[in-house]
Amino acid sequence: MDDFLQSAPLPERMRPEALDQFVGQAHLVGPGRLLRRLVDSRKLISFILWGPPGTGKTTLAKLIAQHAQANLVELSAVSSGTKEMREVFTQAAEEKRLYGTATVLFVDEVHRYTKTQQDVLLPALERGIVYLIGSTTENPRICLTSALLSRVQVFQLYPLPEEVIEKALLRALHDPVRGLGAKPILVSDEAMHDIVNYAGGDLRKALHALEWAVMYAESDVAGSALMESASPGGSGGSGDGRLKVAPMHVKEATQGTHGRFDENIQYDMISAFCKSLRGSDSDAALYWFMRLVDAGVDPRIPVRRLIVHASEDVGLASPQALQQAVAAMQVLLFVGFPEASIPIAQAIIFVCESPKSNSVVMALGAVEEAIAKTQHAAVPTWLRDKHFSRADDGSKAYMYPHDYPSHYVMQQYLPDELAQATFYNPTDQGTEAKIHPRKRKG
Repeated sequence: MDDFLQSAPLPERMRPEALDQFVGQAHLVGPGRLLRRLVDSRKLISFILWGPPGTGKTTLAKLIAQHAQANLVELSAVSSGTKEMREVFTQAAEEKRLYGTATVLFVDEVHRYTKTQQDVLLPALERGIVYLIGSTTENPRICLTSALLSRVQVFQLYPLPEEVIEKALLRALHDPVRGLGAKPILVSDEAMHDIVNYAGGDLRKALHALEWAVMYAESDVAGSALMESASPGGSGGSGDGRLKVAPMHVKEATQGTHGRFDENIQYDMISAFCKSLRGSDSDAALYWFMRLVDAGVDPRIPVRRLIVHASEDVGLASPQALQQAVAAMQVLLFVGFPEASIPIAQAIIFVCESPKSNSVVMALGAVEEAIAKTQHAAVPTWLRDKHFSRADDGSKAYMYPHDYPSHYVMQQYLPDELAQATFYNPTDQGTEAKIHPRKRKG
C-alpha cells in the first residue's frame, strides 16, 4: 500500500477494489441486475446514481470505469463549470480518435450544475465522446433538465441496512493492510451498535466513526500508561492486551450527534410534521421540524411543506400565513441555517395557530372533477377573443363590469354545461368569514 493510501482516512482505504467487495445495493449489482451485467460485459452507458451519502455512488462509478478499461475523469459540480467540461471533451475525443479508448466523466453533485451547464453535456453524450456518470443526493427528476434525463438512466441507491454496515466495519477491523487489523482491537457489542446506529445507513460515516473511536481509545491507553492495569470498562485496554473500544469512545468520536435515519422514517416524520401543522399543534410541529433538521435533513424540505400547508390548511382564513411561510424560506436561502431557525419557527407557529380552512383545496378538487366531465365544453361566445371575426360570434355581447354599479354585472362565465356550478365555498373561519361571493350565475 502506497504512502498516500496509508495516510488516507479509513473510508478511502477500504474503498472496494472490485465489485465483489462492494456491499449493499443488491437491486443494482446483484446477479443478473443491470449494473452487474454492464460490469461483466465491460459495456458503458450514461446514468445518474441517486441516493444519500455513503451508499456507494462514487465507488460504483470508479468500479464500472475500471472494469470497462475506460479513462475516468472526475469533476465536482461545486467547483467546475463549462470550461472544465469542454477541456474534458477535447481530451476524450482525442483519446478516442487515437487509441479507441472510452472516457467516463464522473460528476459529483451533478444537481448543482445550472441548466446551461447541463446543456453543455448534451452534444458530448449524443456523439459518444464521453459517458456520463453523475451522482446526486437530490431527486434527479426535479433538479436535472428533461433534456439531460432523456439521455441517461437513473439508478436509485438506498441507505445501507444495519447488518451490511456492521459487516463492512468488521472487515475494516480485521483487514491488516488497508484497515485496522494490524493491531488487535476489540469493539464491544454496545459500541458497535452505537456506531451502526449513528451511521444511519451511511457507510462512510460509520467508517469515520470507527476510526475516530479507535483513536480515542488509543489516547486513553496512552493517558493511563503509568497505571498498572487499565480499567476494562472504558480506559481503552482489555485483559488480553487488545485495544478496547467502548461506548464512551464512540460518544467522543461522534460528539453525541445523531445519525441519519432510514428514508421511510424520514417520510414518516415529515408526515407527522405536516399533520401537526394541520392539527394546530405548535409544540409538535416545532418538535418534528427540529428532529428532521437534527438528523441531517435539508431544512428546505420541511419549509417547502410549510409553504404548501399555509394554503392547503389555512388558506383564506388567514392569508398572512402564506406570507410568513414564504418569508421563512427566503430567510433560509439568504441567511442560512441555524440562524434561519428562529423565523422558520415563527412561521410554523403562525401556521399552527391560525384559523384553518381547506376551501381552496376543495375548490380545486371540484374544478378538476368538472374538467374531467367537460373536457370539450365550448367557451361562451361573449367571452371569446374578439380580435378576429368569426361566423359563430353570436348576438350576445360581453358586458364590461366596470360599466356597471359596484363594478359588477351578473353574466355567465362558465361553459353552458357548468353554468350553475359552484366550486368555491368560503368557510366562516378567520378572514374568510368576511368573504361573501357575489351572485355570479346568470
